[in-house]
Amino acid sequence: MAEFQVRKDDITQTRVVETTIPEITDGEIVVAIDNFALTANNITYGVVGEKIGYWNFFPPAGEDTAGWGVIPVWGFADVIASKAEDIAEGERLYGYFPMGGHLKMTPTKVKDGRLIDGAAHRSALPPVYNTYLRVNAEPGYDRAMDAARACLYPLYATSFCIYDFLLDHDWYGAERVITVSASSKTAVGLAYALADAPDAPSHLGLTSPGNAEFVRGLGLYDAVTTYDEIDGIDASVPSVIIDMSGSGGVLGQLHALLKDNMRYCSNVGVTHWEDNEMGADFIRERSEMFFAPGHIQKRSQDWGKGVFEQKSFAFWQDAAGKSRDWLSVQEAKGIEGLQQYYDEVREGRLAPKQALIIKP
Repeated sequence: MAEFQVRKDDITQTRVVETTIPEITDGEIVVAIDNFALTANNITYGVVGEKIGYWNFFPPAGEDTAGWGVIPVWGFADVIASKAEDIAEGERLYGYFPMGGHLKMTPTKVKDGRLIDGAAHRSALPPVYNTYLRVNAEPGYDRAMDAARACLYPLYATSFCIYDFLLDHDWYGAERVITVSASSKTAVGLAYALADAPDAPSHLGLTSPGNAEFVRGLGLYDAVTTYDEIDGIDASVPSVIIDMSGSGGVLGQLHALLKDNMRYCSNVGVTHWEDNEMGADFIRERSEMFFAPGHIQKRSQDWGKGVFEQKSFAFWQDAAGKSRDWLSVQEAKGIEGLQQYYDEVREGRLAPKQALIIKP
């Protein structure tokens, strides 16, 4: 088995480290990772890993680990060894895993449909990332949907979070939502949510010229503009910006154009991670990094435990069904061959309609 590791201070630098299945003691399990999705969302985890704490989930294996980290991914795994009560070998889990072949876990708060990894080093991390679904207990669980779920559920759950966040803040008084990097899957998920919301503001998708045809073809945005056409955007319309790009240049241009009509900017992703230094035109006092787990915790208090998850899962099911019209899933095998796909995603060379599933 092997593990794919990334330099924390330079995510272009990677290595593959050979690993062995760990020994377990009472209360522990080992899972073999069956598949996981690799998306631009994972690149965001690496870019903001120190700030948000994503490097803390899965300490790197091997020797000389200083400066190296493991980027988390979403996917499926099967229990191959268990000394934990009520967890049997062969059980299948969905959740947060390392880019590798296996993971040792300490199940706690075990219920019929889920469990928490209670490993000590994860205790202070957001609960949503430490929760694993016992999918065999799900009514109607369909293994044929695993690839779509690994690729889209984490992204569309974030999409639903953003939509609900905006709704909760009465759209910040905006009459228009501008989504930057409109071809990203999280942006598409948000577009599905806004298209189905009768009281939502108009939705402008901002994208590259190369992706404009794809974005327009979705039929979800009220208008689509390319980055080289930003100056033509009507600056008189009060707007909220949902930024999936992290591009300081694009955001600075938008903020300078809209001025007081830039009501709020939510920084979600960094698809343009190499250009994420914000310049003088960036309006920091009305901009904030979006952290989905924080909104989920708020809604858990507002609605009661589990209600948000039910709503977001229902949204994912609907949006994933609609996404079959355009989504193309490509499967790759082996951690050793992951490098080319990692570079492809990191450099933004993956077509927006494509998704990658890695089978370690």
